[in-house]
Amino acid sequence: MRTFVSINIPEKVKKEIEKIQDKLPEFYGKKTEFENLHLTLKFLGEIDEKKVELVKKKLKEIKFEKFETEIDSLGFFDNRKSKKYQQKIIIWLHMKDCEGLQKEIDEKLKDLFKPEERFMSHLTIARVKSVKDKRKFLEELKKIKIPALKFNVDCFYLMKSELDTKGSKYSVVEKYDLN
Repeated sequence: MRTFVSINIPEKVKKEIEKIQDKLPEFYGKKTEFENLHLTLKFLGEIDEKKVELVKKKLKEIKFEKFETEIDSLGFFDNRKSKKYQQKIIIWLHMKDCEGLQKEIDEKLKDLFKPEERFMSHLTIARVKSVKDKRKFLEELKKIKIPALKFNVDCFYLMKSELDTKGSKYSVVEKYDLN
């Protein structure tokens, strides 16, 4: 089972993210689907049923306070130098104050998975394969204003990802409430 741990985004915030996606300059690639908008706290990859059960047990041990996060800026990763990535540019939104929960997840899963070397709290909103004029495209990206999008995080999820011809379909394996 292909799995990850995430903060799922409330519907009203997703609607605001869609408005941001609509402001993106023209590109060849794909916007993240409405139902797939989330913040990955830890990607676990392909794991068997036995390991899934261990992960579920470990994640239940997490005692972490509810908190408020804010989507506060837009950024991008430029992967042009890497042959590994099919997408040349990943466009994302930064989410504040999620590092503490991510560290707690890493700590609980350290016997099963290597801790993240460098966690950067980002929510992918588009994957760009190509653009007509890259310099102009990146300049236009920098002009997009992000409204303050605040919301409370009162839980996190163990998710399953299934790939089909239309892309990825995510479903909840287990929900974990915060204190």
